[in-house]
Amino acid sequence: MELKEKWIKKGFVDEPIIDKENLENAFLKLKKEKNAVLMAHFYQESNIQDIADFVGDSLALAQFAAKTDADIIMVAGVHFMGESAKILSPQKTVIVPDLNAGCSLADSCPPLEFKKFIDQYPDHKVITYVNTSAEIKALSDMVVTSTNAKAIVDSFSPDEKLIFGPDKNLGNYINSITGREMVLWDGACHVHEKFSLEKILELKKENPDAEIIAHPECKKPLLMVADHVGSTASLLKYTYTSDKKTFIVATESGIIHQMKLKSPKKLFIPAPPNDSTCACNDCEFMRLNTMEKIYNALKHEWPSIEVPEEVRVQAVKPIEKMLKLSAQLGL
Repeated sequence: MELKEKWIKKGFVDEPIIDKENLENAFLKLKKEKNAVLMAHFYQESNIQDIADFVGDSLALAQFAAKTDADIIMVAGVHFMGESAKILSPQKTVIVPDLNAGCSLADSCPPLEFKKFIDQYPDHKVITYVNTSAEIKALSDMVVTSTNAKAIVDSFSPDEKLIFGPDKNLGNYINSITGREMVLWDGACHVHEKFSLEKILELKKENPDAEIIAHPECKKPLLMVADHVGSTASLLKYTYTSDKKTFIVATESGIIHQMKLKSPKKLFIPAPPNDSTCACNDCEFMRLNTMEKIYNALKHEWPSIEVPEEVRVQAVKPIEKMLKLSAQLGL
């Protein structure tokens, strides 16, 4: 079997790196030669965040991808983020380091099943979370992120009937703070589902001055005890604008790197999952990306993301609506 065939089977370029010590410099040189940019999600390893041209949450990454003049967009995140970049920039080469970097939330919403679900509610508008496949976005009237979900839901008429998918926890949270009764798809993120409320409350007892901050993808009982609920970008901003010194962070622990950079004198405690052997809760898919894979992927310009044009032209509509409305709302 030829090397390329082996790489395709594995889903990433498995080529030995000879000079690991100078890998970051080699990547920066290659990036400049190819007029490429690296954008990284907050949940990436700290060394990847540090070398990225842009670090942000799903909304910020989509906004960046729509504006960059680079020829190649390298997405250090998960597969749906690469798809979103390709949908917005079809003329550009979009690369992900590892095709196996999927998303449990996106996988919880198969397109055929979701189509059957929304067909049961023909008089409803369909709002979907950005953490979905291109096919799901193509079935949507509007796409949202955790940063803009409330504001966008509020932009619909109060008597408008809505479907929200795929994250039931985020959907329940938005219903609770807007008074809506959106019909919810039964999906969830495996990371945010696994947080242990019992262990978090134990940490709170040990650190009585700490504030609990949580992502709205977490379950309702955890959100009810949180001092602040918000997207990754919102959680980050809260920590450096608050006068509190200690935070229990209930989201993927990669965001703590940015929190420490912004507030080096503050203490950030990762919220533990139910698994008694773990002290923090990491996304196994996000952590598939490494500097070695990122360098090799850019060198070979593979794995590249392709979205069928008939899907892309439908999927881009709700994304562009989201970006336009987010700009109008100052998000």
